[in-house]
Amino acid sequence: MKKIIAANWKMNMTTTETKKFLNQIIKKIKISKNDIILCIPTINLFIAKNQTKNTKIKIGAENFYFEDRGAYTGETSAEMLKDVGVDYVIIGHSERREIFKEDDLMINKKIKKAIKEKIKPIFCVGETLSEKETNKTFDKIKQQLINGLLGIEKKQISKIIIAYEPIWAIGTGKTATVEEMDEVCKFIKNEIKNIYDVENIKVLYGGSVNEKNVENILKQKNIDGVLVGGASLKLEFVNIANIKI
Repeated sequence: MKKIIAANWKMNMTTTETKKFLNQIIKKIKISKNDIILCIPTINLFIAKNQTKNTKIKIGAENFYFEDRGAYTGETSAEMLKDVGVDYVIIGHSERREIFKEDDLMINKKIKKAIKEKIKPIFCVGETLSEKETNKTFDKIKQQLINGLLGIEKKQISKIIIAYEPIWAIGTGKTATVEEMDEVCKFIKNEIKNIYDVENIKVLYGGSVNEKNVENILKQKNIDGVLVGGASLKLEFVNIANIKI
């Protein structure tokens, strides 16, 4: 069964390193039957798009700002991403929420702008460790879904990929049990069904995914793919991308 294998490089890889790494993995990933998405730093988007133009690899951005243009020093617009040929963009990642204080209102604006510019959002949701320990996981994710998707129409929801990323598992080496992952991803799908009466939404799991645990994760009924962090910067990403389920 074909899965979505998405990478999030975060603030890693210079342009020189990007060229070298892509040269190492592109040919090896060609055999993959999965949908491969590399979400990479803005400065590397142009070179990566050119380097992968004759492959099945799609290129995504890690962030953008919802305004079209103006006095927003250091920001990148959706129009700029579209002009480079970006296919996807990560929105609502916990590091954007926690470090850069992006709230649900801003995330909602970004999702709407991405859809308007025909860039597919990878919309991240997830709970903190304290929320998990106090049984607030489902309340937190329901709130993030309702606020983040406010004003999104039924015909637009299929353009969005949702990624469940428990904050306590990102970059920590900790992972939820596969039963916990599947339960939350099922909850997300049910919430989308309740709101939009659609069942074709794709839900990914992210949080310390690597080549050792990815197969077990992808075997779960309600998980359509993975969002890979640190392991996407290593050659082991080839094995993750080529996995068959």
